[in-house]
Amino acid sequence: MSTPVVPVGPDSVAPVGPDSVAPVGPDSTAVLHRLRRAQGQLAGVISMLESGRECRDVVTQLAAVSRALNRAGFKLLSGELRHCLLHEQDDSCTERLTEDQLEKLFLTLA
Repeated sequence: MSTPVVPVGPDSVAPVGPDSVAPVGPDSTAVLHRLRRAQGQLAGVISMLESGRECRDVVTQLAAVSRALNRAGFKLLSGELRHCLLHEQDDSCTERLTEDQLEKLFLTLA
């Protein structure tokens, strides 16, 4: 069985799996923590729906999941942006984005 891969740049991919580390920069631990928290919140929303909880309570929790995902996305983008700005003179920032590409990414989360 082959290892799944995800694109990390226009011409490159990285393995995905329990033993792989995605190249998401220095803030990857914080981003993963936020995503795991959102995953737990989403499981709670599903459980609430399955048990017939009030719509208002479910929507409130769903909004919390949405905010947690947005925060993870912004943390990921800001960490990568900071990394590339700090290492602008060397080759450690492998994927340089144009201003338009950055704007699109930020607007995707807005």
